[in-house]
Amino acid sequence: MKALLIGESREGKLLEHSYELLGFASRLGAGTAMFLVGSEAALPSYGGTVYLADAAKCGEYNPDLHKRLVLAAVEREKPDYVVFMHSSYGWDLAPRVAVALKAAQVTEVVAVVEGGFERPCCSQKMRHKVNPAGAVAVLTLQVGAFPGEMGAGTPQLQPIDAEGDGRVVFQGYEPAVRKGVDLTKAEVIVSAGRGIGKKENLPVIAELARALRGELGASRPVVDSGWLDAGSQVGTTGQTVSPKLYVACGISGAIQHLAGMKKSGFVVAINKDKEAPIGEVADVLVVADVMQFVPALTAKLAK
Repeated sequence: MKALLIGESREGKLLEHSYELLGFASRLGAGTAMFLVGSEAALPSYGGTVYLADAAKCGEYNPDLHKRLVLAAVEREKPDYVVFMHSSYGWDLAPRVAVALKAAQVTEVVAVVEGGFERPCCSQKMRHKVNPAGAVAVLTLQVGAFPGEMGAGTPQLQPIDAEGDGRVVFQGYEPAVRKGVDLTKAEVIVSAGRGIGKKENLPVIAELARALRGELGASRPVVDSGWLDAGSQVGTTGQTVSPKLYVACGISGAIQHLAGMKKSGFVVAINKDKEAPIGEVADVLVVADVMQFVPALTAKLAK
C-alpha cells in the first residue's frame, strides 16, 4: 500500500500540519512519497522521496498547474491514496485531482478504522464509515485529527515540472483583518461552548474569565448561533491559540476546536459528560453542570 502525501508551504516555509500527513500514513501502515510546491529551504524532515516543484516558477497558488504537477507525481508513484490536508489548498486542489483520476474522494478524514476511514457528519455529532472503491482514492485529512510525525533522514529529491502556466496569477497573501480581541496573545482563555445552554448564560462565563484575568473565547456553535462574534472563535476556522491556561466550559471537543487549542499549556474542561472528547486532551476534567460549577469557582476565586 502506498500514499502520495501532498505537503504545503507558504512564503518559503513548510506548513506544520504537513507532518500530520506522515502521522496518518503511519496509522494506515502505508509506504509514502511526498509532493511539494516550494523550495529546498521548505523541505520536510523526511527520508523518503519528495517530488519538488519550484514555487518561484509554479507559484504557491495555481490550482490548474498544481493539479497537473500532482498528476505527474501520481503517474510516477502509482499510489493507492493521494492525501491532502483539509485546508484551503486541499479544498481547492483535491476535487480537481479526483476528477482527473476518476477516483473516489473522501473529505475530512478523522480516523483510520478497519475497512476504511471515518469522517464527521451531523454537525460533528456522528461519523460516517467510508471505504472508497477503485484503484486509487483521494483523501483530505481534518487538521488536528492525526498526530504530526517527523521522519528521519534526508529527503530524496525528484524535481517535477508540467507543461503550461495555468489560469491563475498569484498576487501574494493579504492577512485577514482581525476584529475584537487577539486571542493568540492571551495567556488565559475561558471559552464557552453550546453546553452553557443559552446566550443569557454567557455573562457567567465572562465573569470567570475576568476572575482569571483572561479573555473570553468560544466554540464554533456559539459563534454560529450569534451568541458571540467570529473574532472570539477558537479552532481551525477561527483563531489558533496557545495560552498558559485554557478553560473549556460546556465544549464537547470537536476536532476542529481541539486543533485550535492543542498547544495550550494547561487545559481545564468543565462538562457534564465524562465521555466528551475534550476530556482526552484536558489536564483536569470537571464532570459537573457548567452553570452550577462556574459560579461557585468564580466566587471562590474572588476570595
